[in-house]
Amino acid sequence: MDFNILSWLIWTPVLGAILIVILPRNRMHLIKWIAVFFTGIQLLLSILLWFNFDNNIQGFQFMEKSPWIPAFNITYMLGVDGLSLPMVGLTALLSFLCVFVSWNIDKAPKGYFSLFLLLDAGMMGVFLSLDFFLFYIFWEVMLLPMYFLIGIWGGPNREYAAIKFFLYTLFGSVLMLIAVLALYFSSGRTFDMIELMSTAPTALSQISWWGFSGVKVVWLLLFIGFAIKVPIFPFHTWLPLAHVEAPTAISVILAGVLLKMGTYGILRINFPMIPDGTVWFAGILAFLALINIIWGGMCALAQTDLKKMVAYSSINHMGYVMLGMSAVVAAGSKYGSNIAAAELGMNGAVLQMFNHGTITAMLFILVGVVYDRAHHRDINGFGGLASKTPIYAAIVALAWFAGLGLPGLSGFISEAMTFLGAFPVYRNIVILSTIGILLNAAYFLTSYQKIFLGKLNEKYKDLPEINRREILILVPLAILVIFLGIYPTPLIDIMKTTMSEIIFRVEASELLVK
Repeated sequence: MDFNILSWLIWTPVLGAILIVILPRNRMHLIKWIAVFFTGIQLLLSILLWFNFDNNIQGFQFMEKSPWIPAFNITYMLGVDGLSLPMVGLTALLSFLCVFVSWNIDKAPKGYFSLFLLLDAGMMGVFLSLDFFLFYIFWEVMLLPMYFLIGIWGGPNREYAAIKFFLYTLFGSVLMLIAVLALYFSSGRTFDMIELMSTAPTALSQISWWGFSGVKVVWLLLFIGFAIKVPIFPFHTWLPLAHVEAPTAISVILAGVLLKMGTYGILRINFPMIPDGTVWFAGILAFLALINIIWGGMCALAQTDLKKMVAYSSINHMGYVMLGMSAVVAAGSKYGSNIAAAELGMNGAVLQMFNHGTITAMLFILVGVVYDRAHHRDINGFGGLASKTPIYAAIVALAWFAGLGLPGLSGFISEAMTFLGAFPVYRNIVILSTIGILLNAAYFLTSYQKIFLGKLNEKYKDLPEINRREILILVPLAILVIFLGIYPTPLIDIMKTTMSEIIFRVEASELLVK
C-alpha cells in the first residue's frame, strides 16, 4: 500500500469530529450518520491493514516517520506489528458499533459524538505510536474526552465517577512521564521506541536512584502508570463506579479498549525496553494476576447491580491476561528454556485481550438493552424474562457462557492458553487461579437464573423484545466469539512472530536483577 494508512486510521475520526463541530446543533440525524461514516471508514481501513499484514515479518510494518520537533529528537513515527494489529482492529470495530449503541443519545449529541470521535483517535494513536513522546500525547489526549463523556452523559453520580477516573489516570500519567524522561536522558536523548529497545536495557543498568537500580525504578514507574488503566489491584477502585455511571457505549469502550491499553503498554514498553525488570517482577505480576482473578470474581459474585457485576468481571478476566504475560520468564534457563510455555502464555494473553474486548462489549450492550426498558439494573428485581423476551434471553446466554469460559467460545481458548503457559513456572498460582473459573460460573449463572428463569415478574409482562438495531450491533461480536472459540488460529498467526520477538528479548537479558 502506497498511502499512509496508519495516519488515516488515526486522523479519520478527527476529520469527522471537526465536521460535526461546524454543523448546526439541530442537525441531530446528520451528526449521527457522520459519526457512522467516519468510524466506518476507519473500520474498513483496519480490515485492509489486516489483510495486507505479513504474519512472518519480524518488526514493524507500514511504518511512517517524519521530523516533528527536531530540537528534541521528537518524531511523528507510526508502525504496526502482531501486538498492535489486534488492538487496532478491536478499537475500530467497537468504535463503529458504539456509534449505533449511542443512537438514542439526545442530550447535546453534537458534543457527544465529536468527543467520542476524538476518543477514538486517541485510542488508535496509542496503539500505533512508535515515538514515546507521541505515545504519551495520545495517552493523555484520550483522557479528556472520556472525562466529559462520563461527567456529562453519565448517571446520577457521574461527576464523582468522572473526577475519580481522571485523578487516578492522571496520577499514573505523571509517573509515566517521569519514566519517559528517565529513558530519554539515559538513552541518548531519544524517544524512538525501537531504538530504546536496544539502548535502554544497558543504560538503565548503569544508573541508580535513591539507592535503587534504575531498572527497578523505571520499570515500577511505568508499571504503575499502566496498572491503573488495566486496572490491577489495588488500583482498581475507579473502574466499577466509572462503568456504572458511564453511558452504555462508553462502558463498552472502557472495558473493551481502555483496559487493554494498560496491558498493551506493559507488553510494548516494559517487556522489551526493560527486560531485566521484567524478569525481576514476573513473579509479582503472577501474584497480582491471582489477586485480580479471585478478588474480581468474589466482588462480582457479591453484586446486585448487573452493570457493576459485569465491571468486576472485567477485573477478573484481565487477571488472566496478566497471568499469561508472567509466563514470559519460562523461556529463561532457570525454567529449562521452556520457550513453548512462554509462547503459549504470551499468545494467550494477547488473545485474551482481544477476546475479552468482544465478550465484554456484548455484556455491557446487553445490560444497556434491559436498562433502557426496565430503567433499573437490580438483578433481584427481574424474574422470568425468558418467557417474555426469548431472543434477548438467548443472546444473553451466549454472552454469559462466553464470559464464564465455556469450551467452544472464545473466552475458553485464551484462558486455557494462559494457564498452560504459566503452569510450568507458577504452578501453585495457576492452580489457585482456577478458582476464578468457578467464581465466573457462579456469578454468571446465578444472575441469569434470577433475571430470566422462574415465574415471570408481572411488572414486566409488557417488556419489549430486543429490537433489530440492537441485534445487528451484537451479531458481529457474536460471530467473533463463536469463530475464535472454534478456530483461533488466524488471530494467533497474526501475533505469534511479535510475541516470539518479545520473549527473545526477555530471554536474552543477562543482567538479571536480584
